[in-house]
Amino acid sequence: MAKISRRNFVKSSAALGAFTFVPKHVLGANGQPSANNRPNIAIVGAGGKGKSDTKSASQESNIVAICDIDFERASETIKSFPKARKYHDWRIMFDEMDKEIDGVIISTPDHTHAVIAAEAIKRGKHVCVQKPLTHTVYESRYLTELARKHGVKTQMGNQGHCGEGIRLVCEWIWDGAVGDIREVHTWTDRPIWPQGEYVKLSEKPPALPDHIKWDLWLGPAPAVQYSPEIHPFKWRGFWDYGTGALGDMGCHVIDPVFEALKLGSPKSVEASSSRYNEISGPAASIVHYTFPKRGDMPEVVVHWYDGGLLPMRPETMELARRIGDNGVLFIGDKGILGCGCYGSSPRLIPETDMQAYERPEKTIPRVNPSPQIDWVRGIVDSSHVPCSNFEASGPLSEMVLLGNLAPRFRGDKLIWDSKNLKFTNNQEASKLVHKEYREGWSL
Repeated sequence: MAKISRRNFVKSSAALGAFTFVPKHVLGANGQPSANNRPNIAIVGAGGKGKSDTKSASQESNIVAICDIDFERASETIKSFPKARKYHDWRIMFDEMDKEIDGVIISTPDHTHAVIAAEAIKRGKHVCVQKPLTHTVYESRYLTELARKHGVKTQMGNQGHCGEGIRLVCEWIWDGAVGDIREVHTWTDRPIWPQGEYVKLSEKPPALPDHIKWDLWLGPAPAVQYSPEIHPFKWRGFWDYGTGALGDMGCHVIDPVFEALKLGSPKSVEASSSRYNEISGPAASIVHYTFPKRGDMPEVVVHWYDGGLLPMRPETMELARRIGDNGVLFIGDKGILGCGCYGSSPRLIPETDMQAYERPEKTIPRVNPSPQIDWVRGIVDSSHVPCSNFEASGPLSEMVLLGNLAPRFRGDKLIWDSKNLKFTNNQEASKLVHKEYREGWSL
């Protein structure tokens, strides 16, 4: 495999909108934005992951509004930014503060990402959305195209895309460290929440606490009674709200695979899994994606394992080496490259190959800040493209979410038509590419 030159990499990465950095001339002292370059940011979803997302963004922006359906759970964030206006309903926030908001961070459950982000983008707001980008494949495509149309700066919160590991993985693979790759194994120990055929909701849930605005939490999802078995964390295992283990971790674990192998859309996907029911996904699954040849890269099959399932250990892997709870194995015709979640700690296998390998020059620009800071810098500097913008993270999310459909048709190979967003051989599977929204909530 030919080595990639710095000139060719910069050209290709510019086209993808990935791996860019903010020029020093737009920053103030110590590399920080000057006072008049701090954009005004609104937060939707300020508890849980939203707390750290808000803290991160606040280093280089002004937090002017905080929206959450549960002020009690979001109390720490609210106390940290006493000048920010508080809202339960993001629609009211947009109407009242439209002229004051430059960008919006969306750290809500998966099922509400798209409707909030779409409204923000239509209003010309820059958006940073937690992973996975959306709840359905269609929504990911829709947001990617909508952001392109409105010219806003975008970012998905898969923090590994800002890190060193994914860059090393790309540089080594493009350098030919393990030769051509036709097989990849990826895995996670998730789910760590209830999921599977025995999951059900209590027939008599407790009364709705006064501090939770349940109808706003449901948003576009079907109307059901409040249940602590759904909010605040266990929603990930339910079809109507979450995207399971693959949706939760795929955008982290698969990210270096998608980037290094320039995957794009698969031509087919198939899966096996444990049993599930009408409300909850399987507790464990194996998904197989087949991708066509890309340039000089051969056809490749990417395998995904969750629920504690693992790939078979390579014969050349030292017996003392742990395979890890989350990770990747690139199987090349000249060797094996392994890494952890986010592309962390990449190593050639066996270790003797790593010690003998002459590492290539670091040609990919390093970002290193959090996704939120990288995104804020894109708002400040019009020439800066956030590294996990929707042109990069939208297709990644599509791939991940396609894999979530396959277990519902266990044993069937689903042939994917990316251009038309449908499966050519299964109409029932195609119906799951998008979803119906509750009345009053739509894109």
